[in-house]
Amino acid sequence: MATDRDDPVPFDAGQFVAERLEDPAFRSAYEATEEEFAALDVLLEARHKAGLSQEQVAVRMGMKQSSLARIESSLTSRKHAPSLSTLRRYAEALGCELEIRLVSKP
Repeated sequence: MATDRDDPVPFDAGQFVAERLEDPAFRSAYEATEEEFAALDVLLEARHKAGLSQEQVAVRMGMKQSSLARIESSLTSRKHAPSLSTLRRYAEALGCELEIRLVSKP
């Protein structure tokens, strides 16, 4: 018999972040990682648009899936940033070109 403890708890990530952004320490830490998360979003969106799994992209790049997972997660961990050469290979595996742009600050 199901109980209330078995029911999923609704969670709104956007609302959670919006509420936390009122804390100056959280806002500072969040803004420090914003570029890394944006870069990860670009990679994951491109991979999903290409309809490819990590395993498929890894095979196309000539590496193990676990290595590709580390590349994708490295953007948010700040432990290691993928090289331009690796990002080019990733883009090529997706049938894309790597484009880097500098945008003026507001």
